[in-house]
Amino acid sequence: MNVAENLHRIRADIERAGRDPGEITIVAVTKGFGADVCRAALSAGLTILGENRVQEALAKMAEVDGATWHLIGHLQTNKVKVASNRFALIQTLDSTHLAEALGRYSPGQQVLVEVNVAREPQKSGVAPEQAVELVAGASRLLDVKGLMAMGPSQGDPTPAFDELRQLRDQAQERLGKALPILSMGMSGDYEPALRAGSTMLRLGTALFGPRP
Repeated sequence: MNVAENLHRIRADIERAGRDPGEITIVAVTKGFGADVCRAALSAGLTILGENRVQEALAKMAEVDGATWHLIGHLQTNKVKVASNRFALIQTLDSTHLAEALGRYSPGQQVLVEVNVAREPQKSGVAPEQAVELVAGASRLLDVKGLMAMGPSQGDPTPAFDELRQLRDQAQERLGKALPILSMGMSGDYEPALRAGSTMLRLGTALFGPRP
């Protein structure tokens, strides 16, 4: 594993997609890896680390200094209290119920609204048809910074990513303010996500290789 070399290759891919690497935020997805991998990411200049599970993230926070942490996995309402004020960004807001729970424990928490643009039942996220309404409602309780999505399991992800960008634009118009973050693109589909307008990539195996 050479994180610096992998990061260099990814930045070249970003340029090949017609984007400026300096304008793309990379979240290093360290779920399933130990604290040593987190430190390797930090050494390579990747200061934002993404975790799927609250308890795993909290354990790593106790071991690793100097990181900014994002929650990128589904947040259950019974974990909201323990997660409150621990993550710089929670990327997986997907219901009014969760927004209300976060608003009680972490008013003003920065979040992204997760949208199931893949329309796959195994994926989390609000239905696309309800996304703009959720953004509007959640913005009364939380600091909504944009939208997040996973691409489809099979096929060309471009239509799904295009739809997320369009929903972000609609939500911006509804709110009358910028929603600067479009978190879309993972290790297997980040190049089409970039071409569709992603501003934030969530990369694990592309940086670190296969998970143990």
